[in-house]
Amino acid sequence: MITLALSKGRIFDETLPLLAAAGIEVLEDPEKSRKLILPTNRPDVKVVLVRATDVPTYVEYGGADLGVTGKDTLIEHGGQGLYQPLDLQIAKCRMSVAVPADFDYASAVRQGSRLRVATKYTTIAREFFAGKGVHVDLIKLYGSMELAPLTGLADAIVDLVSTGKTLQANKLVEVEQIMDISSRLVVNQAALKLKQAAIRPILDAFTQAIQKAPSPS
Repeated sequence: MITLALSKGRIFDETLPLLAAAGIEVLEDPEKSRKLILPTNRPDVKVVLVRATDVPTYVEYGGADLGVTGKDTLIEHGGQGLYQPLDLQIAKCRMSVAVPADFDYASAVRQGSRLRVATKYTTIAREFFAGKGVHVDLIKLYGSMELAPLTGLADAIVDLVSTGKTLQANKLVEVEQIMDISSRLVVNQAALKLKQAAIRPILDAFTQAIQKAPSPS
């Protein structure tokens, strides 16, 4: 039995065509079912639904053989004990620094000011600002990041940005892009050895599907 860990939402939806290329079809809609383990058209493959941040943990400790998760989640997790064979080129966005429109970020950085930065991604933020020589106090939040500067909790945020509309609606502007983010396939290292005959065709099918996908213009 092969167990694939996915999170609901964009990653789940954008993984479905890759699964189809491997001949795997999920038989129930996670938005309509209360089940956390979903069957597929193959009796030897099942999907487990977990929080996006938990996917690497399930794969690392063998709760799942494979998983799909964002590069951001992998960096924060550390990626220990995980084989990361493929960038799936799905669920693309970017990790950026954003501040209120009336905050002079460039001047604050130039003057060596100590910035208060709210983020869920403390590892990425710490490494980024350390690399720039900027002193920061990191404030860990788990949601509604845009609220932090609006209430005076923070000077800036580090968060995922897709269209930028949420920032715009809250009068925040993107001032620096830290990195591009996309989702990766991760594989339990023991499973790769013990279940290679079952896992390898899935990896090959995913690879071929990515190569055939039209590149963005």
